[in-house]
Amino acid sequence: MTVPPQPGTEPGGNTLVRGTTRLVLLLLGWLFTGLGMLGVVLPLLPTTPFLLLALWAFARSSRRFHDWLYDHPRFGPVIRAWWDHRVVPVRAKVLAVSVMAASLVWVIYFKTEPVWVPLAMAGVMVPVAVWLLTRPSHPE
Repeated sequence: MTVPPQPGTEPGGNTLVRGTTRLVLLLLGWLFTGLGMLGVVLPLLPTTPFLLLALWAFARSSRRFHDWLYDHPRFGPVIRAWWDHRVVPVRAKVLAVSVMAASLVWVIYFKTEPVWVPLAMAGVMVPVAVWLLTRPSHPE
């Protein structure tokens, strides 16, 4: 599905980095991939933003890992939608906002002290949900 790169270049056409920087970017890519995978099972941890960060790091350090994540059968379509067109599919919006709302309701219901915890959560989740819902759902 991806276009073969020019030798020594990354998906955006920039030169792949070498040496220590490449190692750091590879480690960051795998750290973000791991956090994204944890986000699949942990409701308060997002999946897609971490996978997008992983894709960014892999794009500058490893063509092979970039292509693996970009073409992944489960996560690839949402990643490609954002990376290529800056759109968030309706299904991803509904799932993300539903999980955020359910998490907030759960914390409000079971957490009474301190009161700032659900307020802080709402203060983060509401702007994120608004931003997410205002993104296009389909490419133009």
